[in-house]
Amino acid sequence: MMRCKSLGVLLAVATLGTMNAAGQTQESTDKTVRATIQVKGDATATAKPDQAEIKIGVLTQASTGQAAAAQNAQKQEAVLAELRKVLGPGVEIKTISYSLSPNYRYPKEGGQPTLSGYTASNIVQVRTSDLAQVGKVIDVATQSGANTIEGLRFTLKDEQAVVSQALREAAIVAKAKAEALASALRLKILRVLHVDEGGQPARPLFAEAAAMRAGTAPPTPVEPGIIEVQATVTLTVEIAQ
Repeated sequence: MMRCKSLGVLLAVATLGTMNAAGQTQESTDKTVRATIQVKGDATATAKPDQAEIKIGVLTQASTGQAAAAQNAQKQEAVLAELRKVLGPGVEIKTISYSLSPNYRYPKEGGQPTLSGYTASNIVQVRTSDLAQVGKVIDVATQSGANTIEGLRFTLKDEQAVVSQALREAAIVAKAKAEALASALRLKILRVLHVDEGGQPARPLFAEAAAMRAGTAPPTPVEPGIIEVQATVTLTVEIAQ
């Protein structure tokens, strides 16, 4: 009985030793050092904007909050009605900001401020794909009662298509760099180990417009320009002799 037990212990030790050896071999394989080349490719894709966003506002002041709000609503309705005449009933218009706040008069000699009235503000965003009408939209808005143009920017309906184009071109540049380095060093590219992408999204073009026009003033000139999208691709490839 003692001999059988000793034999069992020896077999267990031998098995454990075999497992340790296999584990060390696997660990050694996982830590194999690969020869690599890392390169970076940059590219810029351009596109003409196909839509414009204009922020148009009406500010009114009155002695009471109710009067300021009522005057503001009346003027803004007139502005929106004229905009729909120019751009059609399907134009996309949404309110992005509304406020009604008190105004105070502060004595020069100090002391408690006194209420002097109220200011109402209503800002809407108009989005249109008819870029030829942008200048006219600004003129019609200001002539019909708008007294604030907070911003005009040109954007893309499908930004991702331009981003994808920039990434493809950046990847081609990175691949060409890797192949050039491998060829110069008389090496062979085995496979791609890692890819990182980055860059800047499409940057909307902001335009300035001389919006406060009236009467027979010439139309507001607006130039859409070109939108640029930058992309970077970092490529890590395995090489061999």
